[in-house]
Amino acid sequence: MSETRKIAAILAADVVGYSRLAGMDEDRILARLRALRSDLIDPTIAVHNGRVVKRTGDGSLIEFRSVVDAVRCAVEVQSAMIERNAGVPQDRRIEFRIGIHLGDVVEETDGDLMGDGVNIASRLEGIAAPGAICLSEDAYRQVKARLDVHLTDLGATWLKNIADPIRVYSLQVGVADQTAATLPAAAYGATTPPGPSAVTDKPSIAVLAFDNMSGDAEQAYFSDGISEDIITDLSRLPRLHVIARNSSFVYRNAALSVPEMAKALGVRYVLEGSVRRVGNRVRVTAQLIDASNGGHVWANRFDRNLTDIFAVQDELTQEIVAALKLTLTSSDHDQLAQARAVNVEAYEYLLRGREQASAHTRIGNAEGRRLAAAAIAIDPGYAAALALVAFTHVLDYINAWSDDPEHSLRIGRELAQQAVDMAENLPNGHFALGVACMWGKELERAQAAVERGLALSPNSVDLLTAKAHIQIFAGDPAAAVETLAHSMRLDPHYPEILLQFLADARFSQGQYAAAIDAIEQRLARNPQSETAYALLASCYGHLGQPERSREAWAHALAMNPAFSVERRRRVLPFRNPEDFERRVEGLRKAGLPI
Repeated sequence: MSETRKIAAILAADVVGYSRLAGMDEDRILARLRALRSDLIDPTIAVHNGRVVKRTGDGSLIEFRSVVDAVRCAVEVQSAMIERNAGVPQDRRIEFRIGIHLGDVVEETDGDLMGDGVNIASRLEGIAAPGAICLSEDAYRQVKARLDVHLTDLGATWLKNIADPIRVYSLQVGVADQTAATLPAAAYGATTPPGPSAVTDKPSIAVLAFDNMSGDAEQAYFSDGISEDIITDLSRLPRLHVIARNSSFVYRNAALSVPEMAKALGVRYVLEGSVRRVGNRVRVTAQLIDASNGGHVWANRFDRNLTDIFAVQDELTQEIVAALKLTLTSSDHDQLAQARAVNVEAYEYLLRGREQASAHTRIGNAEGRRLAAAAIAIDPGYAAALALVAFTHVLDYINAWSDDPEHSLRIGRELAQQAVDMAENLPNGHFALGVACMWGKELERAQAAVERGLALSPNSVDLLTAKAHIQIFAGDPAAAVETLAHSMRLDPHYPEILLQFLADARFSQGQYAAAIDAIEQRLARNPQSETAYALLASCYGHLGQPERSREAWAHALAMNPAFSVERRRRVLPFRNPEDFERRVEGLRKAGLPI
């Protein structure tokens, strides 16, 4: 069979939760889908010069002569579906997710299309939220100046079976602010994810990664560390809505205006700046921008000795608070007046240690611990460094990175308690202690530690994520879903592990289809997760789909042949053993030899 290679605009679409809908009433859902195709979808495709390449069940692959045509078609269909779903119960709605890519394809003589262009479009469809449209960067470049639509930059994203990460942009039709398009609808049950304007009436701010102006790329950890510490300081104030580092740092070197970044993150104010370090001198410049009008609210430059860097951070934070016209209580002032390490060399070791540990690899974890220990050797009273050492030991336990995981957990818990005793007002110490106690099956102590940490730092996504994880193990999955939603609002580009926690919570609620939706979103971002596939296998078992269950289980074992249900039964700290046994029951229902 001969073939032709060409560049094409490819649109891939499918129905969200089709298996669940078909399981409820297959004849009815098929009839509704056929009607939609005949009176809405196919006519709209024709108007926008599209060609249906093929359909597979609920999925469609469509070729357009341009990305502009593809996006216009997708927006028109998604807009029409909002109207058609009005008044329809959430669990019976037909909602589409769409992926669009411009890339190289191979056209067979029968008109079928194959190749990376098709694969990428299909993977983009897989990560789109219900009612949303995801575009690759190649597609985005074709429409950004041609169409009056706003797309959220989701950053570089790993797509299943695609070798390199691809920058992805998302468009949520019918949602005023696009931050909602980055949130999984499953996190909100039967409601559409709220836009940032619905989240809070607090002043909202994102701190971008400060530019490293030192002329040495190796000094980036220093400018990043200062930016992160400013975020940490601002996060202590309950009267502020502060976006997490994980999301605001996505826009490093982004070709977007400040208003565009602010809109994507759902904030009104953006702080940007730079750090120049030369010898024993440091210059920090910063400016606060009101994205609603692009105006500068405040700007300043600090030229100091390096030993004064902590005073600079304090002054900068205080001036931002003043510029935002926040009225602080005495408690708020106490939160900002935190003692800092005075030894710059120890501080630098901590910054480098945090950077290494954040990689979440075995080598990075060990190096992070070594660097934090070096900080403690210089300053034995450095509680922040001790909290980091404690957490690296806990990570060794969680990931079985040490020869004696139980010893690692015990050491981590002891050191975390020491960090808390050393500096009770340090949120990181409570975070490390909470996670250590959770894995040590001391759930009440874990909850107390995390709640104390959140009292000190209400905007901490680390503490919110830990709280949700504890709530799942403690048997309160509904509360965990709400906590995860709060965390995702503060961290729109949240790490994919949150989707695993969301799936765990939905599973514990008996909402297996919603759990599958969350797992599939996680696997689209990280296809190398045996825990995701194991839970997926149990979900399909409970839904009476043994073939899909066995397929998912085979994936889990292929990634980790030593994957052990018995070890997970022993390690996972469920307060109620039945919560874990329900996971095993799903595997048994599928006939798996457990």
